[in-house]
Amino acid sequence: MAVGKNKRLTKGGKKGAKKKVVDPFSKKDWYDVKAPAMFNIRNIGKTLVTRTQGTKIASDGLKGRVFEVSLADLQNDEVAFRKFKLITEDVQGKNCLTNFHGMDLTRDKMCSMVKKWQVRPQTASECTVNCLTHSGIVWWCIMSPDVICGW
Repeated sequence: MAVGKNKRLTKGGKKGAKKKVVDPFSKKDWYDVKAPAMFNIRNIGKTLVTRTQGTKIASDGLKGRVFEVSLADLQNDEVAFRKFKLITEDVQGKNCLTNFHGMDLTRDKMCSMVKKWQVRPQTASECTVNCLTHSGIVWWCIMSPDVICGW
């Protein structure tokens, strides 16, 4: 053994000493998520975020979060196949204010719209596009199985 080294003192304590267990939820705060004013029900739910500590601010951790909510939950409706994506834009106190970010359909609705082995999924939906040219002409186009374009 080398002279002048005591292994037990350099390691920092007894063998098998356990760390103090800290509950991870004790460092978190609950924030209310609010839907835009266009919906009947404003309060969507709650979300967790780590508390403000040092230079890490809690509201920065909330901005940009995307919540997916059924239209039935937002409008007290029975038809529940539309899902809205809402993104957090602002935090005021303990409230997260959201804006519309996108819409999607539930998987079962999409599968019922597309008949298996008869219609390919890319031909089941159509899209309308309005384009403004440099000369000021508005050009519209409907993308579907038989493409229609016009002035």
